[in-house]
Order: sequence, then structure tokens, then C-alpha cells
Amino acid sequence: MRSDLSKQNLYESVKSLIELEIPNNQKHIHFNQQKLFTLFSIGFQYFLFKSTKNPGAYIIRVEDSQLAEKLAKKSKDPSTRKFMQSLLIPRKLKFQRSVFYLDFFHIGSWNLTSELSAEKIKGALVVKNTSTRPMDETTLQLDQEDKSQDENPMAGLPQDYYYSMLKEVTQESIVIAFEKNFEGVHTHQFPFIKKEVDRSVKGLYLGKDVDIEDLL
Repeated sequence: MRSDLSKQNLYESVKSLIELEIPNNQKHIHFNQQKLFTLFSIGFQYFLFKSTKNPGAYIIRVEDSQLAEKLAKKSKDPSTRKFMQSLLIPRKLKFQRSVFYLDFFHIGSWNLTSELSAEKIKGALVVKNTSTRPMDETTLQLDQEDKSQDENPMAGLPQDYYYSMLKEVTQESIVIAFEKNFEGVHTHQFPFIKKEVDRSVKGLYLGKDVDIEDLL
């Protein structure tokens, strides 16, 4: 694809993560820049590399199934797109001596990952959409209209539980979330990703909170 991430930028970005040293050997990283599909490619390729060196279970947790489909189509390198396309339906895919799992922010999707022991989970890649929705509104296409709050399995959980619980069971994680803050997580930025400003495209005015990649 014409807008794919260059091999040099991808290589240098993954290399910077490999060489990154964080105190206490707890490698929890936050990508807080724009360019969601670019950042996902970097994070995924990093964990794909790590899976060959440290075999085990790797969890990819995205906000909902619609975002997962977008990542499979719009990630910024062909290898990531192909892997995600293969992972969408089974939500479990073996790669060499490791296994990648796909689930969503809704606790009802965690059937494949909830029983994994902490010893098996080697890494987690968590992806928040650019839009903001309460945690109990993230979807598995479940109809909650006729259910009381007591019947909603997400009710009463912290807003960032989709990530905080993973951070507790794995020493290494990456969370991609634009303009959000996570306690105890190292923020890492890539110099080739420039900060977006308000701009107009073909007569359409876009605010700085709109990621033009999502429109491609």
C-alpha cells in the first residue's frame, strides 16, 4: 500500500523498543501519539519479534471487533495486516512456538485468555480507539437494552480494567491510546510521527482529534 510505513522506520521503531530500559524490569509502555494504524504495526511487530525469543502466550486486546477489522485492513505493513486477517475469526493463532490471542475490552470476550496462567503470558498489546466510550459500552454486539445494570458484567469495574488487569499478570505490555494517561506506564514516542494540527482536506475541515488515517 502506498501509505505503508517504510521498512527503515519500522525497523528503527522496533529496535528502539528492544533497546528501551525501564527500571524494575517492568516494561509497560504507552504509545500516546496519533497514527493508530502506524503505532499498531510497530507494537505488533515488536511482540512478533519477542515471541521468537521468549515463547509463550501473547494477547492482542482491542476495543471492539470493528476496530479489529480495521486493523486487519489498515495496519501500515503487509505482515501485520496478513496476521490480523488470519487471527480475526479463530482469535487464536500459533506462530512458531508462541500463541497469539485476540479479545476485546468487554469481559465476555475473555473466554480464551481468562484461564491463561501469568507464567504463560509473555506480552500484551492493548489498543484503544480514538473515540471515547465508557467501558461498559464496548461491544461484542451484545444487546444490553433490556438488561439491568446488575446483569452487565462490566458494571462496577474500573474504566481501564481492560488494561490494568493485564498489566498485573505480565511483565511486558504496550497500550495504544491517544491523549490518555496510565499510572506506572512509560510513555514512548517516535520522532518520525509528527504532531497533527488542525487542517483542511479538500475543503473539509478536520480537528486535531480526528486521525486522517482512519479515513483512508
